[in-house]
Amino acid sequence: ETTANAEFNMGAGGDISLWPSTLGLAATFDPAVTEEFGRIASKEYRALGIATALSPQIDLATEPRWSRFSGTFGEDPDLDTDMARAYCDGFQTSDGGGWGLQSVNAMIKHWPGGGPEEGGRDAHFDYGKYAVYPGNNFQTMLRPFVDGAFKLDGGTEMASSVMPYYTISFGQNGGNGSNRGNSYNKYLITDLLRNKYNFDGVVCTDWMITADVTGVSKFEGKCWGAENLSVEQRHYEILKAGVDQFGGNNEKGPVIAAYKMWKDEFGSQSARQRFEQSAVRLLVNIFRTGLFENPYIDPAESQKTVGNANYMKAGYDAQLKSIVMLKNKNNTLPLKSKKLTVYVPQRFIKGVPDWWGNTPADKTVDPVPVELLKHYYKVTTNPEEADFALVFIESPDGGTGYSDTDIANGGNGYVPISLQYGPYTATTARQTSIAGGDTFEDFDNRSYQGKSMTAHNTTDAELVKTTRQLMGDKPVVLSVKCYKPCILAEVEPDADAIVIDFETQAQAVLDIVSGKTEPSGLLPMQFPKDMLTVEAQKEDVPRDMTPYTDSEGNAYDFAFGLNWNGVINDNRVEKYK
Repeated sequence: ETTANAEFNMGAGGDISLWPSTLGLAATFDPAVTEEFGRIASKEYRALGIATALSPQIDLATEPRWSRFSGTFGEDPDLDTDMARAYCDGFQTSDGGGWGLQSVNAMIKHWPGGGPEEGGRDAHFDYGKYAVYPGNNFQTMLRPFVDGAFKLDGGTEMASSVMPYYTISFGQNGGNGSNRGNSYNKYLITDLLRNKYNFDGVVCTDWMITADVTGVSKFEGKCWGAENLSVEQRHYEILKAGVDQFGGNNEKGPVIAAYKMWKDEFGSQSARQRFEQSAVRLLVNIFRTGLFENPYIDPAESQKTVGNANYMKAGYDAQLKSIVMLKNKNNTLPLKSKKLTVYVPQRFIKGVPDWWGNTPADKTVDPVPVELLKHYYKVTTNPEEADFALVFIESPDGGTGYSDTDIANGGNGYVPISLQYGPYTATTARQTSIAGGDTFEDFDNRSYQGKSMTAHNTTDAELVKTTRQLMGDKPVVLSVKCYKPCILAEVEPDADAIVIDFETQAQAVLDIVSGKTEPSGLLPMQFPKDMLTVEAQKEDVPRDMTPYTDSEGNAYDFAFGLNWNGVINDNRVEKYK
């Protein structure tokens, strides 16, 4: 995890090398950067005693409202496929060119693609358990897996592990009528993954999918489509589907019970054969990484490896390459002179309940440490004294698509997820949801048509407006930390320049603003014009929105970005756009 206040010094190492998010790696549009990340991170992992990474997350992010968008390589199949391959090659390939003591098993997730969640709701919760395919685009979801992670350039040939998602991939069951979570789905695991695409590595379930759940909005078990089975039966069904390992589950009781069920149904020989098949797959991943010969690490060596100066620099360089400049009216940037005085307004952060139901207190913060700012400019808290303002905000947090309050008020609980800052009413949303049907609901229609939502951080848009008023004609530079596509219509007109980052250190943003580094990142997804185009797009179709066009006439489309000379149009843009 990167932290926005840790200072990067050329010579100093850190706890562990800091990189942009997966989406930030995608924004470099350079698979070599992602491969280098894998090469370095795997060495750090092995030095910490980790031999399997629960990554990369290569879901094609074709649904812009999905809360796990930031963990992906964006929405373009070609870019995602190349990045998935590079990541796995980086993690799995030891210096000798194949498997070895620096290799880390890559666990690609989430088969067969968790991106097309209906309405953007996430399958960690019952209310988001359905993935839908209104564009009949299921096959495209598989590309990062079968054309990327299963066709590596390096000597390890293919990713060694696969994690299916929690979702019920609605209607994707080979015509056998069962709508169940992906790890319960024999068609997806055995017929497709194993038989059609020849994957013989480890399939590991996502966490807690055999545990019970007691309500639609509870963060508990995620046994979608198998809610009415016993815990033991769930284990049995998952093994029958072709899975090898139960993620996050250390209890042997239900596994032994499943073995007995198999024996009763198919006989002892078949049961033994089935369990040995999974045992072999798991052992191979242990053998190939050399853990059988030497499971130990040398703490002194580990300390030299983890977060050493070269690794820190590589991570920081990747952060710089991941930053995208969207707007630069009248060449506002770079603001090079250290004699300039900057005003950075404080940011209000509303305490929003997290996935586990904890609600932190509201707070007002300095978005960047003043000490860090002083390396670049003179600093003032008085806008009148400032030469320019630098405003730090985050992309709109438009909720998770479900509200217990709506239930209490007699609704069905389903509400829109918004990608804009101000109030939004979903007048054009689907009247009838594509998927529905649930143990805990007496209706099938999960529509949120006509309901309203205001982003939790709507104050971010107000902050930009207020700062513009305080600064008059002086430049306002906007820095947006991005977790998913966002609608910038409410803030863009008040900014002279806009840079966006994907979970980098603030210092990297300041290096761009001050001209120490020229921006080179490109958007790995579209930024939509408005919520109408978001509601009209199909969950499983990439690049199907009308992008936002700013005051300078630039459309914030896939592969768009500016450098000091204007719109970037290099071989990366040519290749992927």
